[in-house]
Amino acid sequence: MQDHERATFNGSELAVVLSHYDLGIIESITDFDRGSRQSPKAGIVSARGKFLLKRLAPQRADGDRVRFAHRVQRCLESAGFPTPKLIETRDRLHTFVQTRTHIYELFTFIPGHAYRQTTEEIGDAGVLLARFHEATSELTASTTVAEPRGDYHDSPGVRTGLCAIASSLATHESFCGDEKELPALTDFLLKAYDAAAEAANQLGFAELPIRLTHSDWHPGNLLFRKQRVAGVVDFDSVRWSRVVADVANGVLQFSMLSGGDPSTWPEYADEDRWAAFTTSYETVHALSDTEHRCIPHLMSEALIAECVPPIAQTGSVGPWTGYRVLQMVRRKVEWLAANHERLARVVAT
Repeated sequence: MQDHERATFNGSELAVVLSHYDLGIIESITDFDRGSRQSPKAGIVSARGKFLLKRLAPQRADGDRVRFAHRVQRCLESAGFPTPKLIETRDRLHTFVQTRTHIYELFTFIPGHAYRQTTEEIGDAGVLLARFHEATSELTASTTVAEPRGDYHDSPGVRTGLCAIASSLATHESFCGDEKELPALTDFLLKAYDAAAEAANQLGFAELPIRLTHSDWHPGNLLFRKQRVAGVVDFDSVRWSRVVADVANGVLQFSMLSGGDPSTWPEYADEDRWAAFTTSYETVHALSDTEHRCIPHLMSEALIAECVPPIAQTGSVGPWTGYRVLQMVRRKVEWLAANHERLARVVAT
C-alpha cells in the first residue's frame, strides 16, 4: 500500500472483530475516513447505539501500550473529559480485540465537525489540553509494565532519521532532480535540530517535571461542536514526558499556517492563534517563564521530528514529496530561530 492510500477493512475482518462485542443487530457499517491513513475506522450503527471501530496502525499494535492508553482514557472519562467511552468485549474482560496481526478498539461515537480555524476553537483546544494534564496528574507510572516515555526533544531517533534521508533516499523518486541539494538541506535541519535542543536544554528543560502528556494534540484528533471541543479521539501517543513539550506541539499545530502545496506555506506562525492557545491553556494551568522561553525551540524540534519518520520510510509525507516538505520545514525553522526571543515575550504577556 502506498503511503498516501488509506487502509480499509474487509467484510470477513469486520465480522470476526464485531463478533467479540455485544452490539445487538448491526444496522449499518460505513467507512470513516479521518485520521491516520494506516488506521482504518468504521462507523457502526446497531440496536444499541452508534459506535466507531478502529484498527490501530501497525506501529501502534502493542498490547501493553494499548492497555496503558486505555487506563488513561478511563481516568479521563471519570473526570468528565470529552473522550469517547471504551466498549468492553462481550466477556467484559477486555477493552480491545487482539488478533495475530492487528489490534482493534471500539468506542461510542461522538458527533462533531472538523476544525474550522476559529479563535474560539483554538482557545478551547488550549483549555482541554490543560484539563488533560490536570485530570491525569494523579496517575502514577506502573511498576510492572514498561510505559512509553520521552518525546521529540533531543531525540537520537530524529537525528538518525535525518541521516538516513540523506544517505539512503537520494535516489528516491521523491527527490528526483534535487539529489545534489538534499545533503545540504538535511545537514541544515540536523544542525537546526541540535541548536534548538541545546537552547531548550540550556534554559532548563531537563529540570521540568515529568507528567502524562497526550503527545499528539492537533486539530485532526479533536472534534468540535458549537465552537467547543466535543471529543478527543486519539490517545495512541500518550506517554510520560514534560508538559511544555505537549504545549509547544499544540502551539505548533494550531498556529503554523498551511494549506495546499507546502512550497506556498508561509514561514511565520499566526501569533493571534499562538496567544489564543497558550492564554487559554493558562486559565487552567500556569506555565513558568522557562516553559514559555522553551516553546519556540521545541516547536522547531517538533516540526523536524514530525516529518522525518514518513520521509525516511517512504520518501514523502502523504501526497507531498519529501524534498518539498523539508524545504517548507527549513523556512519555518529559520523563522522560529530568528524570532524566538520576541515570541517568548509575546506568549508570556
